Amino acid sequence: MKKPELLVPASSLEVLKVAVVFGADAVYIGGEAFGLRAKAKNFSLADMEEGIRFAHERQVKVYVTANILAHNSDLEGVREYFAELKQVGPDALIISDPGIFAIAREVCPEIEVHISTQANNTNYMTYQFWHKLGVKRVVSARELSLQEISEIRKQIPADMEIETFIHGAMCISYSGRCLLSNYFTGRDANQGACTHPCRWKYAVVEETRPGEYLPVYENERGTYLFNSRDLCMVGHIPELVEAGIDSFKIEGRMKTALYVATVARTYRKAIDDYFCSEETYQANMPWYLDQIVGCTYRRFTTGFFFGKPDETSQIYDNSTYVKDYTYLGVVGEKGAQGLYRIEQRNKFSVGEPIEVMKPDGTNQKAVVQSIQDEDGNEMGSAPHPKQVLYIDLGQPLAKFDILRRQEKEDQSDE
Repeated sequence: MKKPELLVPASSLEVLKVAVVFGADAVYIGGEAFGLRAKAKNFSLADMEEGIRFAHERQVKVYVTANILAHNSDLEGVREYFAELKQVGPDALIISDPGIFAIAREVCPEIEVHISTQANNTNYMTYQFWHKLGVKRVVSARELSLQEISEIRKQIPADMEIETFIHGAMCISYSGRCLLSNYFTGRDANQGACTHPCRWKYAVVEETRPGEYLPVYENERGTYLFNSRDLCMVGHIPELVEAGIDSFKIEGRMKTALYVATVARTYRKAIDDYFCSEETYQANMPWYLDQIVGCTYRRFTTGFFFGKPDETSQIYDNSTYVKDYTYLGVVGEKGAQGLYRIEQRNKFSVGEPIEVMKPDGTNQKAVVQSIQDEDGNEMGSAPHPKQVLYIDLGQPLAKFDILRRQEKEDQSDE
């Protein structure tokens, strides 16, 4: 059996580097146009070039999304954008629109094209269609079961690859093709501007009694009729491999470095352990399940992989996030005074116990000994997000270590 690729998202250059260091085989990113995460920070061409260089130096691939459903007014811009991408050299483009696909083949035929899940890839004849057009990889629709994916694997050429989402947030709509955002706000989900109305709170109104909102109670936080749980398949690596999936894809191009590091590190070890032996994988299952909750997440589901969900594996749920850890920052270079540079992401204080996440799977306890600003002034706490600081934790650190704080209680609705 071929070891599957672990494909991890990145919202910024910093997160790309974290994904690479924490175990990704490939990273997918968005440029400043034509991707489905317009609200994400995304990559300038300069950042993209640096990120690709960083990844390639470590034998990691980089894929760029251009998976909007294009309108006429988009096409010339796409052509210009692909000409620019040709110069920075990503390993593949992720595309859903046949028109954009045609432009990619014309402008940069040397760059591989992967067909996005947005293209509704639900059967083996669709895969065969794309293969005849020169496509190497197709991303399966999230509505498919493992049995259906296994059947696709049997019916397509051996050199064609199946990429499948195996972890992260799920969309209520068919392969992500949703009109709710456009209807409510005029922002088109299929052009990257989704406002995620499926996460909003709704009530029922009877037509003859306008203004009387009749809640459908789920819990004390309200009712979230369209909201899905998060997908998590870390406990089912054998089934995913046996189905013939070539690339295990993590959702989350708007997530933090803590999320990316946590998920990448956990799946990296799970995949490697399984390919060492199934006994090793099963023995380490408690570690995977303990570590995967180290970032903000909704309650987990296995989605459609084992058939249509029933009442015992319901996908749609309340909007409550579980947050066991708070992200504090990524460790940077060691300064002249022996302190480590970080760009602070959440408040922490001198004397506070925190945790250091290492790419090798270890978590080290630490206490904040000292915090200084860029001018060398001592600070008792770090209250300002994104402030550049220099810290001493009383122990050596490595660049790209992740700093986090364990929370006593779950926090919700971030």
